[in-house]
Amino acid sequence: MQTVTLGKTGLVVSKNGFGALPIQRISKKDAVYLLQKAFYNGINYFDTARAYSDSEEKLGAAFSYIRDRITISTKTAAQNANDFWKDLEQSLKNLQTNYIDIYQFHNPAFCPKPGDESGLYDAMIEAKKQGKIRFIGITNHRLAVAKEAIESNLYDTLQFPFSYLASNADIEIVEACKKNNMGFIAMKALSGGLITNSAMAYAYLAQFQHVAPIWGIQRESELDEFLSYNDNPPVLTENMKKQIEHDRKELSGDFCRGCGYCMPCSAGIQINDCARMSLLLRRAPQNVYLSEEWQEKMKKIEDCIHCNKCMSKCPYGLNTPELLKKNYDDYKTFL
Repeated sequence: MQTVTLGKTGLVVSKNGFGALPIQRISKKDAVYLLQKAFYNGINYFDTARAYSDSEEKLGAAFSYIRDRITISTKTAAQNANDFWKDLEQSLKNLQTNYIDIYQFHNPAFCPKPGDESGLYDAMIEAKKQGKIRFIGITNHRLAVAKEAIESNLYDTLQFPFSYLASNADIEIVEACKKNNMGFIAMKALSGGLITNSAMAYAYLAQFQHVAPIWGIQRESELDEFLSYNDNPPVLTENMKKQIEHDRKELSGDFCRGCGYCMPCSAGIQINDCARMSLLLRRAPQNVYLSEEWQEKMKKIEDCIHCNKCMSKCPYGLNTPELLKKNYDDYKTFL
């Protein structure tokens, strides 16, 4: 079993972390089964968030009796101290625990600091004093905020998108965390489903010994795939390197990562999938996305009112309405 030490926290976690966003889509019984199977096969790190509907509750049901044997990180999207405390107390209740290992600010548009207007970081410090959290983390999709968090020396961990499609600027963030002894948690290691070869994704990230990937898992087959890498970790081969270069060229430029921060859409468009439909059609089984259900979802792009809220919320600075139009035109060509 390969492990990663999360920087100055000293927490030693499995190289395969369990991203618990997808388990909100399955039953409690199935989720508990998956989570416990993951634990009994060597996975000891589980990441969730207050925003992931009942994901925290499912973790609580699975692990309340072995709490001291796992590492849990969760997140708050609170914008002020009052909401921070409400989120924290609810998370503790849901997780059936009296402490959270890593409590993270969930993709804030700014870097919370002591004494600022929001009062968020001061609340974190107080929660730590009370023993309700052990370490302070931040998650983000914005390079500027991530860089500021690292340079501030206020945070124990950073959770940031990182895959073999990473830009040089992304890799600089990863290396800066290493230099500052800050734990680095890699989200979107499969780039929102655009990367279809998990062995290749794993092998690329394995080059960075301080990086702890979390894989979004919803099905037992997905879990089994990652568990198989515990005993036989994939190694980056020359063929893999060539394929990675091919994928980087194909997916370079303005493409939607499917993070969902543009949602919800006032016109009811499923932006985080519709804005990358051209890629999904070429990198996943087409029949799924050419169904009547998906035809209806794509047709909703015609209802776009160009309010541009999605564009203002996109952490990657994409022109989302234009991207939706391009993908819809391409989709109609496929039909």
